[in-house]
Amino acid sequence: MQELREIIYSQDLELKKTWYSPVADAYNKVRPRYPQDIINRTIEITQLSAKSKILELGCGPGNATVSFAELGCSMICLEPSLTACELAKKNCISYPHVDIQQTTFEEWQLTSEKFDAVLAATSFHWINTAVAYTKTAEVLKDDGYLILLWNMTPQADYEVYQQLHQVYQIHAPAAARYEDMTTQVKIVKSFGQNAINSGKFQDLISEHLICEITYDVDDYLLLLGTLSPYLKLDLSMRNALFSGLKEQINQFCGGKINVSYISAVQIMKKVKGNREQKK
Repeated sequence: MQELREIIYSQDLELKKTWYSPVADAYNKVRPRYPQDIINRTIEITQLSAKSKILELGCGPGNATVSFAELGCSMICLEPSLTACELAKKNCISYPHVDIQQTTFEEWQLTSEKFDAVLAATSFHWINTAVAYTKTAEVLKDDGYLILLWNMTPQADYEVYQQLHQVYQIHAPAAARYEDMTTQVKIVKSFGQNAINSGKFQDLISEHLICEITYDVDDYLLLLGTLSPYLKLDLSMRNALFSGLKEQINQFCGGKINVSYISAVQIMKKVKGNREQKK
């Protein structure tokens, strides 16, 4: 049984290294960045500065990295995908204090260095829970912060979704999913609560904004292609689905689609020493 668990764990790590590589360029181009208001609020609460040291988990192409690198602080950024790493290095070329390393957090070797903050931007859910909370707490200073940024899945207006739903039912029913803003807020809150429930963190601050963005049809389909439910689809199924969606969006939306989503930040302090959080 232990051997089976080790095989599954190893396969999981290999998947993380390749999962987003085929769509890394699209991820870099069309995934929404994090609102400046969210970034500013994060810096205000944590008091990060040029003297701070940040460890970022799953930086991708650097969508959140640049916003913190602009502080002038030292950053080590871990990213399992080689393609995403190369994009992150290119996007952060102006910041010599940012070190992009191709590795998973699970495989990353602990150092004696302690960090003022651990940052994860729509990535913490990818980390094995047996490692995520304990290892994060280990690398933080006693007064350090865990910062979780989230951009939830952009959603079309429900009336538009109903038109698109017809296409999903024909080509990929399992990929059809609609989350209203209330649902997205609940999901985000559950992420923060899971961290608190680990007993490693306390004093959760959770804030969010409702964001809106307009995509032309081709960029919208690029965006969908970076999301896990679509990456899981057979290529022929995905192509047929996207062809149908494009036809519907052109017909009913004039080739553009407005979407909204929750962008959130969750900030919590490390529980000092080995003291478990009181229930």
